[in-house]
Amino acid sequence: MEFLVIIHRYLTREILKPLIAVCSILIVIFVSYKSDRYLADVVDGILPANTVISLLFLKATIALEVLLPITLYLSVVIGLGRLYTDSEMTALFACGVSPKTVLRSVFVFSLLLAVLVGTLSLFVRPWAYEKSYRITAQAENDLDFSQIRSGHFYEKNHGDRVVFVDDRDYSETSNNGVFTLTERDNVVQAIVAQRAYQKTDQITGQKTIVFADGHRYTLSRDGSRDYIIRFGGMTIQLKDKEHRPGYKRKAAPTQHLAASTDSYDIAEFQWRLSTALSTVLLGLLGIPLSRASPRQGKYAKLLTAVIIYAVYYNLVAIARNWVEQGVVGPLPGIWWAHALLGCTVVLWFSLSPREAQLR
Repeated sequence: MEFLVIIHRYLTREILKPLIAVCSILIVIFVSYKSDRYLADVVDGILPANTVISLLFLKATIALEVLLPITLYLSVVIGLGRLYTDSEMTALFACGVSPKTVLRSVFVFSLLLAVLVGTLSLFVRPWAYEKSYRITAQAENDLDFSQIRSGHFYEKNHGDRVVFVDDRDYSETSNNGVFTLTERDNVVQAIVAQRAYQKTDQITGQKTIVFADGHRYTLSRDGSRDYIIRFGGMTIQLKDKEHRPGYKRKAAPTQHLAASTDSYDIAEFQWRLSTALSTVLLGLLGIPLSRASPRQGKYAKLLTAVIIYAVYYNLVAIARNWVEQGVVGPLPGIWWAHALLGCTVVLWFSLSPREAQLR
């Protein structure tokens, strides 16, 4: 019994080492990609600099529900693959270690990681999305008109307001050649002004934009309320209250999604439930894929593993899209894609000479 415990710890350690390394690399790559985008937004004046660290932390937390299953999958292939290529697995089998012991070790480790992934998906991920949506929504609401770069279009409130500045006068902190477009209640309002600047009331803190020498175009969808106003000066007050984002499915509590009959909510709910199952299945699939001869090397099956995962991930994405579009109902929902992976695991175990001893 003590011997089996030692073997279990050894196999777990061999999987854990590449898992930590691969997961760390993927997180660094992901954070680097996101940081470039956020820093560009900071330079453009869209995002406050003090929110970047918070957003990067939240986005990295969200990404873990996808990164951990694939990292486990690759770690099993790499970790056990090294044991095969170094003939350590052959020595273990010669000492009486059975394929069932290897399977049990991988299954237990995968199950523990699945609990973590399930917790992230069901509870932590919605919280992280809600926080990130709130930060970005508040940043849009607090956009400093006097700080935006010239020659760029800026969207606020998901396209409900568009701002463009042709040239910025740094000496007077004003903008020249200003265009704004706002849509509300099927009415589009466009303002074209020679100059504009933002000011803040020192007592109330109320922010306003002052436009000078321009035109305001108001256009309705049906053409019933179209008119043009020429002005020498016009002032628009900006909302200074906290902007709360509307309903966001990814940020919705899991219990709300469970009670919903909306197809998009159902797809999101099934996705959250399936991440833990996916973690276990991918961990088990890595066992037969790790088998390699000493001549092949420990990375021999890595390309095959990546291709299989890419096919599986795309099938899950297709299944999710079908549920959202109402092509398939809650059953089979997205579960058929995971069932295919489960059948692949069973089939691969049955065809593998060494794993065939499990039957």
